[in-house]
Amino acid sequence: MKIRCLLVDDEPLAIQLLQRHIAQLDFCEVTGTCNNAIKALEILNQQDIDLLFLDIKMPQISGLDLLKALRRPPKTILTTAYREYALDGFDLDVVDYLLKPITFDRFFKAMERYLRNSNFTIPHLLSSSEPQYIYLKSGHKYFKVDTRDIIYAESLKDYVNVHVKDKVITSKYKISDLEKELEGKGFLRIHRSFIVNLQCITAFTATDIEIGSLELPIGDSYKALVYKMTGKQ
Repeated sequence: MKIRCLLVDDEPLAIQLLQRHIAQLDFCEVTGTCNNAIKALEILNQQDIDLLFLDIKMPQISGLDLLKALRRPPKTILTTAYREYALDGFDLDVVDYLLKPITFDRFFKAMERYLRNSNFTIPHLLSSSEPQYIYLKSGHKYFKVDTRDIIYAESLKDYVNVHVKDKVITSKYKISDLEKELEGKGFLRIHRSFIVNLQCITAFTATDIEIGSLELPIGDSYKALVYKMTGKQ
């Protein structure tokens, strides 16, 4: 049995990209596509859909409004070019929130998250022990870094200090770009200057994240998302 997917987006190229990604997974199939929320509602009333890929900004009715209107919505992955809607998405208990343009790697991570929270199990895809690498340039060298070894990253304007288990790597990298690189890999932006590995957090308060004896501040605009991602309200 395959995962039945409905793709809703008013951008044809976005639909095509998702179709290509889904075609690479033999346990998924696209059972419908449409470019507006009204048509999506018709399809949802006529077909059994396991997973909804839903754009947020669409004419007339937004994806978020559609999701709020559904009495029993299917598992949903939001797709958008706008980061500011992330908290609204988590409030609606979506599986994941994908920023366009959606890479296959990021799409695959969202599918892993869906599989972990559904009746579908593909054991060989769910191993979290496999290394995930990024490359950080420091001076004339490129360092291959296993993301599991990253503890946190700190912004220094156009540079970042990436703290790994055995060293600190200073790289010419904007923290917003590093945030995109680490998206879906178990990291959380807690401040305009800090990204942390969720696995390394030992405690937190309303104002600080603790990693062992280290305290990092939580920015005011990040507090709600930090509490949501850590399971606290």
